[in-house]
Amino acid sequence: MAALDWIVLGAYFLVMVGIGLWSRKRIHTVADFFTARGRIPWWLSGISHHMSGYSAIMFVTFAAVAYDHGVTVYFWWPLTIGLGIGVGAFLFAARWNRLRAKHGVDSPLAYLAVRYDLPTQQVLAYSGAALKVVDIASKWVAIALLLKGFAGIPLGWGIALTGVCTMFYMAFGGLWADVLTDFGQFVIQGVAGFAMLFALFAHLDGVATLWTMWGDLPDGHGDPIAGPVTSGLIVAFLLVKTFEYNGGMWNLAQRYMAAPSGSRARKSALLSSFLWIVWPFILFVPMIAAPLVVPGIEDGEKSYILLAQELLPAGIIGLLLAGFFSHTMAMVASDSNVITAVITRDLAPVLVPRVRRLTEAGQLTFARITTVAFVTVSMSFAFFADPDGFIMTVVVSIVAATMGPISIPLMLGLLPWFRRHGPLAALVSWAGGLAVWACLYWGVEDASQTVNVGLPVLVSLVLYVAVGLVRPEGSAARDALIDSLADDPPEAEPGASERQAPEGPPASDGAARADTIPGPRSPRTPSSS
Repeated sequence: MAALDWIVLGAYFLVMVGIGLWSRKRIHTVADFFTARGRIPWWLSGISHHMSGYSAIMFVTFAAVAYDHGVTVYFWWPLTIGLGIGVGAFLFAARWNRLRAKHGVDSPLAYLAVRYDLPTQQVLAYSGAALKVVDIASKWVAIALLLKGFAGIPLGWGIALTGVCTMFYMAFGGLWADVLTDFGQFVIQGVAGFAMLFALFAHLDGVATLWTMWGDLPDGHGDPIAGPVTSGLIVAFLLVKTFEYNGGMWNLAQRYMAAPSGSRARKSALLSSFLWIVWPFILFVPMIAAPLVVPGIEDGEKSYILLAQELLPAGIIGLLLAGFFSHTMAMVASDSNVITAVITRDLAPVLVPRVRRLTEAGQLTFARITTVAFVTVSMSFAFFADPDGFIMTVVVSIVAATMGPISIPLMLGLLPWFRRHGPLAALVSWAGGLAVWACLYWGVEDASQTVNVGLPVLVSLVLYVAVGLVRPEGSAARDALIDSLADDPPEAEPGASERQAPEGPPASDGAARADTIPGPRSPRTPSSS
């Protein structure tokens, strides 16, 4: 890296710190910290939803798949996500928003105490939080590998640098800092992505490269199904990503909750779906064409680093690396914020009942301390992880394979068609899916990726539906909750949120509405007790 690259990278870190400090002025309550009280415009929510799905893993592990096997990486990853979000726009997005608007919910798991019961909520919360620790650790490793490749920074220092910066601006700025970082990431990624694409065109055959490169690439690089990717794996990923990216990955439910209304949350989902289908293909073109520029690489995870060093001038490499940082920090910040919400609103009040009695300022301080603690724990996992193969194992064999069993009771519980599916269906579905995953992961050495990813979510889905049909469970509170998510409240109509939202902290309206969902999730202030 040249001096100009370091200047660009340093400027990026200063901007991140500035975002955290600016966002702090907008954070008065835990509702501001976790959901911005529905003040985030739908287009910003949509961009944030889209960018929260990226991390440096794309430019390490997925770049390796593109280098080794070609365009198939687009079909099994971003295309399945884009289609899944498009489906979820009409099933889930508005319902997430109405949980906040009608019930004052700050955590995606808060409604589970009424929808099922407290034990079910706690089981899903603990298992999901444990999964996120490992998931985020893989992202720290990915950005550290990029730092080492570009700048020669040791892995430990790379993890520490990224983690401390993320910890700082998230603890100060909450969700506002997160979505603004996502927007900055969107701009940086656009500039760096087009710079890499145009540099590739200049190096090869100009714009004609888009259709001439396929004949020069190794055999099979133009095939949608190639290498380890099968049609079954693509279908399995489509099923998993539909649940994961519509709220099963809790931080993405927050994006819908933070929009001004349910109808606008649906628009943000459609925007995110469009971006997922179009933009990643532009990013993947240089990765797919990399064998023509830097041939003979044995370790495909280094391909994007070598491609950038070959094609990009000084300054742009720094911008590209800033983009990598932004990807990882935005995703980790997003995960950290929602995990903090779950711990603060769903877990801590059960373990330590006095948390319920914290003042509004005390709740906010507790949320910030939890953010720092969670990021620290995930960094500790990354420090001791073996980077060789760790990322792909986590992304596919652990996260993708276990996300379905954890998210199916959470997601299907929002829909009226499953209103008679109670705690038994949820727990059997969760336990059955994870048991199948454990047997495959530790007991079957030669199971394919299709089986590892698809079978746990399929078993979980079948068990949830079947148990609910065999043992239906009725509840007036459950029916009232589900029915309340069918349409927007009058005050959530377009424009109303902006007209009515006060600049200062609310008195007790959010807390009062939160009381419609009882349970440990919602610590009360003295004024609302």
